Amino acid sequence: MADAPAPKQDQETTAENEMKVGVLLANLGTPDATDYWSMRRYLNEFLSDKRVVDHPAWRWQPILQLIILSRRPFTSGKAYRSIWNTEKNESPLLTITRAQTEKLAEDISSSYGDKVVVDFCMRYGNPSVSSAVAGLIGQGCRRIVFFPLYPQYAGATTATANDHFFRALMQQVWQPAVRTVPAYYDNEGYIAALAASIERAYENADPRPETLVVSYHGMPERYREQGDPYYDQCLRTTHLLREKLGWDRAQIITSFQSRFGPEKWLSPATVDEVARLAGNGTRNIAVVAPAFSADCIETLEEINEEIRDSFMSAGGEHFTYVPCLNDEPAHIRALSDIVRDNLAGWV
Repeated sequence: MADAPAPKQDQETTAENEMKVGVLLANLGTPDATDYWSMRRYLNEFLSDKRVVDHPAWRWQPILQLIILSRRPFTSGKAYRSIWNTEKNESPLLTITRAQTEKLAEDISSSYGDKVVVDFCMRYGNPSVSSAVAGLIGQGCRRIVFFPLYPQYAGATTATANDHFFRALMQQVWQPAVRTVPAYYDNEGYIAALAASIERAYENADPRPETLVVSYHGMPERYREQGDPYYDQCLRTTHLLREKLGWDRAQIITSFQSRFGPEKWLSPATVDEVARLAGNGTRNIAVVAPAFSADCIETLEEINEEIRDSFMSAGGEHFTYVPCLNDEPAHIRALSDIVRDNLAGWV
């Protein structure tokens, strides 16, 4: 006699248990190569994002297409070549984000086995958000935790990553349930990992830096006036970092880098601030960039070359760059704790 079919409730329970949860890390992006056309494609996608440059298209696109993209791919390509991972033929950001993903996946699997699938994507360039979303769904993920790797929220980083994630979901016939991870600028594990990285850098520095410059990526002052919380969250991160280190206010300052265009940006500008410090007699400084979860063009080239040169040219003597947290164990633990919090009730 044939076995009776399982009750419908049991079938649904089994199907529910077999469903997987995806964790999708997202970082800014990377060109595929350093040649003119690869750089132009990447910069065009980046600078056409209305979250990044919010000028009307009729005004901005002629400037972008006819002027900026005819010149900037050459200079940006040269900058990328100075830091390019030639062994893997990719940008350091891609190398590091992959390593972060692999280590995070290993840590998460120790608790959840194969019920949770961890992958990564880039807002601009490859691997794309849409391909990563499709890949997770193809592996059976009916729920996805989307994790933009930006400690401080900004419209031009976290929000545009979320925007693109939801656009990717629009392509799916059967959309998974989703959660987006909020900014973690005040997360205890993140602050502790930052403080530990600075203490290690100071232990290895000779002589010991007199001042720590905490440099965040800049944005137009106008965005702050419109309600973007980025500036306040940056100041909060610096405050918590100083408290964790147990330092006086005079030992640590906040500044902003990567100005672009003629309008007023958040200040003080890092490139000017380090020159001011040197001009006032400070000979030894360290610079850390807490807004970046992984070393990239803005840290390896801009901070460790352009900003270093500004300090040394103004009379500075010793410049210490404190690397991003990258795939350091303490950073992976902090990210893992954040992911576990956001998996609550799903696994």
